[in-house]
Amino acid sequence: MAHPDTPEAPASSSAASDPDFSHFGLDPTILRALVEQGYTVPTPIQSKAIPVVIAGRDVMGAAQTGTGKTAGFTLPILQKLLPLANSSTSPARHPVRALMLMPTRELADQVADNVARYAKYTNLKSTVVFGGVDMKPQTAALRAGVELLIATPGRLLDHVEQKTLILSQVQILVLDEADRMLDMGFLPDLQRIINLLPKERQNLLFSATFSNDIKRLAQSFMRNPEIIEVARRNATAELVQQIVYSLPSEQKRAAVAHLIRELALKQVLVFSNTKIGTGRLARELKKEGINADAIHGDKSQKDRMIALEAFKQGETDVLVATDVAARGLDIVELPAVINYDLPYAPEDYVHRIGRTGRAGASGIAISLMAPEEERLLAEIEKLIKRPLERGSLTGFDGGRRERPPRPRDDDRQSSGGPQAAGQRAPRYASRSRGHHEVVDDFFLRPYEPSEKVDAVVSEDAAPHDAASIQKAPKRVAALLGGGKKS
Repeated sequence: MAHPDTPEAPASSSAASDPDFSHFGLDPTILRALVEQGYTVPTPIQSKAIPVVIAGRDVMGAAQTGTGKTAGFTLPILQKLLPLANSSTSPARHPVRALMLMPTRELADQVADNVARYAKYTNLKSTVVFGGVDMKPQTAALRAGVELLIATPGRLLDHVEQKTLILSQVQILVLDEADRMLDMGFLPDLQRIINLLPKERQNLLFSATFSNDIKRLAQSFMRNPEIIEVARRNATAELVQQIVYSLPSEQKRAAVAHLIRELALKQVLVFSNTKIGTGRLARELKKEGINADAIHGDKSQKDRMIALEAFKQGETDVLVATDVAARGLDIVELPAVINYDLPYAPEDYVHRIGRTGRAGASGIAISLMAPEEERLLAEIEKLIKRPLERGSLTGFDGGRRERPPRPRDDDRQSSGGPQAAGQRAPRYASRSRGHHEVVDDFFLRPYEPSEKVDAVVSEDAAPHDAASIQKAPKRVAALLGGGKKS
């Protein structure tokens, strides 16, 4: 099976004429790793980007999510760095030569896993650093020396400030998912990192979408970049069926459960705009008997990684996530994506549905639209330059559940209960269903003094009269005039 980052091309009559990875002049150690991962025919972004990167040109690559961008820039970087690879144990012989910046921890971890697979049979070392976890293991890995460093901007600057990282020998800079980094407010961090790097270097910028902000960023640090686009800007995958259901907001949770059951979906990624909504929806789905979990920014990195891994392995049927938490999530043959909330930024819609329909497989992207979200839908259709199909939820009752009617007063009186005689039910009556505790009437009576106790008290008090009872003198501290008087 092909690795999710670079799908295996479907067998066809034209497949034999397509070039394989050996046509790029890649080293046998790299080709060996690709064969082991099941890579056969390069994807369009790989076919166009690999030769240009090997030639040393700056690149701006635009491709849909899931088309193999990671291999598109990693393979040529490995090829360029191989002459500098060595088996020395000295950290000085393994400085950081390629820096790959990612917007989220999940994407950084995924890319690091791919890089390690590609470099398996070389002497090039790699590691990843991101926030939310202890810095000590990362520091140890950096001090041991690595040629390829995958990082999120914030944690990278943390290591720079701690002086555990030197970037003076970086030869290649990669910005992956650059549009998302700008959306997340990383522009100041990116500018600071770029200023720490050598002026003479190769720059690669890859993104699922290109906006004017991305182009302005590229102009600020790239030198005459080669623009590679394998799909129309902001395009969505052709094999993904996109459908919109219009319904009130309060019916959305029930609609998600209905769709999962009706379509017999077993691996679904559901997007919510808020952290609170993400957790609430996952809990509601669990109540409906659906195996669901949630990932969002308030969860610890460990819990997020556990939830992601369980979803990837098929142990969890539904994963509810925010846009940031799900960034970079790559799963083979993910059948469906559900937009519980329409995204505020129309570009996020492209990213969301890019999680399905990968590697040439078909998929379905379902959006639930409340009346107040019609403006968001219009912006999405304007961006992707096509109207989305409207559908109706057959067999969906809006999530209403039949409840037995509350009995009226006359019904209660006719039932012969305590209310029939105008009496209140005992305060301490048992409320448990199917089980009635026996309560002794003694505990329900008002307090009554015992006659025997009164008699004993009167006998003890008889020998004494009021005159015979003397109160003990009250003690006063000596400093306040107390004590024995002379």
